[in-house]
Amino acid sequence: MIRFGLRLTLAGGREALVRLVVISVAMALGAGMLLTALAGLGGVTAQADRYAWLNSANDPAAAQGPDPLWWQLRTDVVGTEVSGRIDLAATGPRSPVPPGLDRLPAPGEFFASPALAERIAATPADQLGDRFPGRLAGLVGDAALPAPDSLIAVAGYSPAELAQRPDVSRVGTILSTPPDNCREWCFSGVDPAGVKLILAVVAAALIFPLFILIATTTRLSATRREQRFAAMRLVGGTPRQIALVAAVEATVSAIAGTLGGFVVFFALRGTVAAIPLTGAPMFPGDLALTAPIVLAVALGVPALAVVAALLALRRVRISPLGVTRQVRPRPPRAWRIVPLVLGLAELAYFIGRRPPTTNEQIAAYLSGIFLTMIGLLVAGPWLTMTGARLVARRARGAAALIAARRLAANPKAGFRSVSGLVIALFVTTVAVGIMGTIAADRGPAAGDADRSMLITMIRGTLTDPVPDALPGTPGVREIAVTRQPPGTLPVPGGDIGDWGFPSTLAACADIARMPSNGRCAPGAEVAWTWHDLRGPEGWNGTWPTADIPAAALPALRADSFVTLTDGAPATVARARTIIENAVPAALPPYTDAEGRTEDAKVFNGWKRLADVVVLASLAIAGCSLAVSVAGGLSERQRPFSMLRLTGVPLATLRRVVALESVTPLLAAAAVALCAGLLAAHLFLRAQMETSLQPPGVAFYAVVLAGIAASLGVVSLTLPLLRQITGPEVARND
Repeated sequence: MIRFGLRLTLAGGREALVRLVVISVAMALGAGMLLTALAGLGGVTAQADRYAWLNSANDPAAAQGPDPLWWQLRTDVVGTEVSGRIDLAATGPRSPVPPGLDRLPAPGEFFASPALAERIAATPADQLGDRFPGRLAGLVGDAALPAPDSLIAVAGYSPAELAQRPDVSRVGTILSTPPDNCREWCFSGVDPAGVKLILAVVAAALIFPLFILIATTTRLSATRREQRFAAMRLVGGTPRQIALVAAVEATVSAIAGTLGGFVVFFALRGTVAAIPLTGAPMFPGDLALTAPIVLAVALGVPALAVVAALLALRRVRISPLGVTRQVRPRPPRAWRIVPLVLGLAELAYFIGRRPPTTNEQIAAYLSGIFLTMIGLLVAGPWLTMTGARLVARRARGAAALIAARRLAANPKAGFRSVSGLVIALFVTTVAVGIMGTIAADRGPAAGDADRSMLITMIRGTLTDPVPDALPGTPGVREIAVTRQPPGTLPVPGGDIGDWGFPSTLAACADIARMPSNGRCAPGAEVAWTWHDLRGPEGWNGTWPTADIPAAALPALRADSFVTLTDGAPATVARARTIIENAVPAALPPYTDAEGRTEDAKVFNGWKRLADVVVLASLAIAGCSLAVSVAGGLSERQRPFSMLRLTGVPLATLRRVVALESVTPLLAAAAVALCAGLLAAHLFLRAQMETSLQPPGVAFYAVVLAGIAASLGVVSLTLPLLRQITGPEVARND
């Protein structure tokens, strides 16, 4: 029977070949997207692991070694991007070598990543190159770079020089995985735990449209195959033999589609890797297919296709005449909305009870999302029937009445054609709601931020931190220093906005020269302020007066100093070079605009991820709808032909088809949209303790465009009614 099934599949004529090709192509698209989402989970981990070596000083055990390195982790700003830098000094011949290097840099040498080396070569030395000691000795290899465009440098110093700096540690072992805890701070990208949580939801969200696509394509021309299998039963075929033939047909197309999915994955891997979903692109090799992923997709997709094919033959298994002796199916009951309610209730349960670990959070939220999507699929037929009955009560024409009665008689078939789009709409709503809210709450725009005030944080005991060359630098206008208060200074009460009480001291003469939104009280010499001499956004008040004379400030430890420039990028870069060479601190001088730009990059990654989910879900759903509508028209040739023979105009039949698609689409889409917004709100409340910010007009425009495109797919099939509903169809069938 296996050979017979292969013959029917591969040599069953033009119709069998077309069906095989359509199913294989559709499955290849869905499987390729699923592979990409699953590989992305591993890609995030691989990218995060390549940040690990930079943070070796944060692991106490890493200090052990025969010849530990003196090690200082620093960050810098190159243009508008943050770069990482390791200043190190070897203490012996067995000092460890960081990844990506063939040797340690000697004092007066540095290694740079390819992207940073290009920036150094293209930028005047006083704006970038002079920040590094001596000469460029070579390039940092890919093994040490989190991303292809990472800006990373490793600079060599003598032990005597480096040991005198603050924030310096001893490192005897280079880490290969991120440290469990960052004692003060780590240089890393977006939190991989959060990205993996989002990607896990994305992968789960793509699985459902893919499953629907597989089930829909597997049912293509299901009626013709059921009739063929029923005829085989009548001539003596057993249910097991029929099931084996159907399984062979489904397996052949599924295997071809799965293999095509791997081709799609490798064809798109480079393009997907270049999308900075984590704020930085990945190497194509990061999107690697592990054995569990390969086995899950290679075995799971064909198995699902076989199950769908066997379920499609349940009427044939009842009796050999099961296809022709069709009875009206039982109407769906209201209990079908229970899984939908339970899924949303599960998400609501975790508000105030967020699981502590990432894996527990993934399990908690994925189960709620899964249950909600299952609930939409289970409730869809009942919603379709309810909507069809409402339409039937208000029907004023033959087309509306026929469409409503057909949907009410078999709502499962009506909902099946739009189920993929409904799930896609739910996924899109959840993705846009969550990521849009995150971007709005935590992704401040840099467009209006200040670009002229360069803020330098100080560590150590410096009392006069301003470099001698800085005041005379072209474009530098003013310099103001903030000081750490002595322990004997009484602290007055009162808060400044939501920031609490200011923590540093500054001379009122310096505050007056800076573009601050705060001011000193009349007659005050020193005020309590913040390290950047500015208050919270929207605040415009008086700084609390400090009970200390201005003449006493130079003797206090410096907390920061603010350099007011003309805002030109070249001026800021030259000033930063002078400051970093004089004060080699872990954190670089920065402007408010640069800090916000870096935050915006992260949240732009979230927005790109939402766009990917939207496009992938709608693409899969579009394939499902196209296949379902085409297959449905083919299967209903006889009833439509009989209606035409009884005098029903062709235009009426076209309205019937349109209404049969529009009614379940609009009914279920409205529920999916509301369920998606509610699920996104519950997730945000549970995970981030924030409320959903409703999507903007652009989202609803995408939704309407998706529905309009779906209706366009339906309209493209309407001209086929003339060819498939002729008298010869009714006579021959």
